[in-house]
Amino acid sequence: MTTDLVPRLCEILGPAAVLTAAADTASYLTDWRGRYTGKALAVVRPASTAEVAAVVTLCSELGVPMVPQGGNTGLVGGATPDEAGRAVVISLSRLNRVRDVDTDNNTLTVEAGCTLQQVQDAAGAADRLFPLTLASQGTCQVGGNLSTNAGGVNVLRYGNMRDQVLGLEVVMADGQVWNGLRGLYKDNTGYGLKHLFIGAEGTLGIVTAAVLRLYARPKEQATAWVAVDSPDAAVALLGRLRAECGERVTGFELVGRTALEMVLQHIPGARDPLPQAAAWYVLVELSDTQAGPELNDMLEQVLAREMEAEVVTDAAMAHNQAQTEQFWLLRENISEAQRIEGISIKHDVSVPVSRIAEFVHRAGEALTVAFGGVRVVCFGHVGDGNLHYNLSRHESQDNADFIARTIDANRIVHDLVAELGGSISAEHGIGQLKRDELCHYRSPLELEMMRRIKDALDPAGLMNPGKILQAKG
Repeated sequence: MTTDLVPRLCEILGPAAVLTAAADTASYLTDWRGRYTGKALAVVRPASTAEVAAVVTLCSELGVPMVPQGGNTGLVGGATPDEAGRAVVISLSRLNRVRDVDTDNNTLTVEAGCTLQQVQDAAGAADRLFPLTLASQGTCQVGGNLSTNAGGVNVLRYGNMRDQVLGLEVVMADGQVWNGLRGLYKDNTGYGLKHLFIGAEGTLGIVTAAVLRLYARPKEQATAWVAVDSPDAAVALLGRLRAECGERVTGFELVGRTALEMVLQHIPGARDPLPQAAAWYVLVELSDTQAGPELNDMLEQVLAREMEAEVVTDAAMAHNQAQTEQFWLLRENISEAQRIEGISIKHDVSVPVSRIAEFVHRAGEALTVAFGGVRVVCFGHVGDGNLHYNLSRHESQDNADFIARTIDANRIVHDLVAELGGSISAEHGIGQLKRDELCHYRSPLELEMMRRIKDALDPAGLMNPGKILQAKG
């Protein structure tokens, strides 16, 4: 019976790791954006895989739903319980140990509660690079990065989180522990089980540790803030950079003027790098494992030629680390500036790079026809086709009316994304926010395959119910 739950959890973890008071649990029950707030029987904070397994075993025995939670920085409500108050939130923040660093194998074994910054620091201490980079890296955790298949600004060169994982340790829905912590680059022994849990948002099991890939640490970087007239010009510049600089192109971020103005207004110390306003900007970064001035020269030469060709209208090179950080803070603070500004209709979409300009143009036209004046905050990782396309109105009352029509705006944006061969979720996941949209855009067969996998690994439907797929019952 669930009346026995809290005392038995206290026996497993100790009373200090079982939170039930409203003041103690509040921060775990609301998502970062403040869009979703739920209730829970308790929030538990296990400190080891064995303790996670014991908690899951107990919850499975009692039929209690479980909501795994990392740093609680997600944007789709994937780590927030529902309002029924029947679930236990399992915070993994105390599973925060670096278990192993293997520089010969270029791998790092870490627990799910390690922050992304902690992982990057551990790699740096070994003179290696862990390439995943997110604005929330000081608070987001590896378990959440894995569960959402996080992307970030370096996907262009290194790939998503899925590409950084060699092995996983997972607590299954019945409390069994699958030890798949193998640091192998080649392993063709049947199904790639680890991939089931990457991007599954805790709906199939709870990731407790991972073997991550490391890379040679870049010794030189060249960074520029570049003005362009249109997304077409940005894509053209990307093609030229790839042709002339190859794999040295590490970052290529598109920023619309509206997004930049929001940062300049709300983020202290933010400054416009260029004297004249432009409609669009690109933040370009090259990196190389060889030190020397050649990288800056290479970037400057490409930009100079593209200015002559009128692809680029202006550019500012970063001449030191402080300027590089200033440029990146403009990009990384867009989400925070939007949060300060107020609620917007957010889209995290991807289309083929060749269709980005068409998407931006056609989506803007269709939204104007449907709603009149819409403030579009568009930015993202153009190098991998991922755009954050967020919509609002300037005045609060007008915006409230506009937000009430989210379904209509989503249909315009997502229908166009589907027409262009894209995805309605590029890197944030599905969670609660896009669960119904997933049903609209995935085929019946794809949804049935997902449901079969869910039923096979979580037959009682207790693992993060209501996320990605509708909860049972």
